[in-house]
Amino acid sequence: MNIFFSYILLGLSLAAPIGPVNAAQLDRGIKGGFFPAWFVGLGAITADAIYMLIVYLGVVHVIDTPFVKTFLWLFGGFVLIYTGIESMVSAKTVKASHERSTEPLHKSFLAGFIMSITNPLTILFWLGIYGSVLAKTATQYGYQALILYSGAIFIGLLSWDIVMAAVSSSFRKVLNERMLTGIAIISGLALIGFGIYFGTQGIIILVKY
Repeated sequence: MNIFFSYILLGLSLAAPIGPVNAAQLDRGIKGGFFPAWFVGLGAITADAIYMLIVYLGVVHVIDTPFVKTFLWLFGGFVLIYTGIESMVSAKTVKASHERSTEPLHKSFLAGFIMSITNPLTILFWLGIYGSVLAKTATQYGYQALILYSGAIFIGLLSWDIVMAAVSSSFRKVLNERMLTGIAIISGLALIGFGIYFGTQGIIILVKY
């Protein structure tokens, strides 16, 4: 049971570092409440599941080619910069009330999914961490335990998603309009910053090859 909980903690540690998905959840939570923020996280977790499956099936070499990595960096950078600008433009409309924006949940889900699936850092996470966990678990406990412990990782990811959605949506109730607008602008700037970094990395790979 202790091993199971250690894998839940691993999932939490994967989700917790501040990144574009967390910044987007903060933005959606302030503007739309719990569910839009939660669905951003669910989209990201779906992308995580795809990469986990890729590592599990051993077809990592497909996504490790210079062409694919360049595309992911550049497209991911474009998505993040666009989302950040959109966040800053709409920051003025944030109101310190119980009224929520009406963004469709599928749009929030898609935003989280695209941010995560085009994030090469996500690939590195799953190659480095899940790849080693896969090898260790298979060696020590057999392949039957892989499903159980992979499930524990996803429990950790989902737990963080719920916490982020709850915290970001609760900001609206305790902060005034100026502070809410400021947080929305900061989260937008963070997304643009991540986008510029992604785009720069893509250009470097493009020039190199």
